[in-house]
Amino acid sequence: MQPENPKLLTLEDAVEARAALRRTGRRLVLTNGVFDLLHPGHLYSLAAARALGDALFVAINSDASVRALKGPTRPILSETERAYALGALECVSGIVVFNTERLTAEIRALAPDVYAKAGDYTLETLNPEERAALEACGADIQFLPFWEGFSTTALIQKIRESGGAL
Repeated sequence: MQPENPKLLTLEDAVEARAALRRTGRRLVLTNGVFDLLHPGHLYSLAAARALGDALFVAINSDASVRALKGPTRPILSETERAYALGALECVSGIVVFNTERLTAEIRALAPDVYAKAGDYTLETLNPEERAALEACGADIQFLPFWEGFSTTALIQKIRESGGAL
């Protein structure tokens, strides 16, 4: 049985929720990523992102998109499982799965007030199409403090090196 996830939205539903936020003067923060195995770095970034506005939408890469970006052994958890884990977090208001390697269409559709990314990114390392879409909608681009030492790739490597005996 698959548990229900009321925070998992289609893009159309997210656009409607975004319009409701705008009508009431509330600010939308958007972030995105794979969020394959949630770790303290993710949790820290998500809480920091939520503090920048009134609602936080998290766009996650679909399984096919993750494979295109990370290779055939990823993701570890399916998009439904990753969305469920994110939906359990109080700081997350909504989740949208996107099927492309880039978030450009979703940025244009949602027109967030704030776009938040972990501090291992910079303006120069943002994808140029995504950055142009953010600038076109007037989003305030924020880079969050980065909690060193946490990455899904490093976590997977640690598990492999331990032979599963952690």
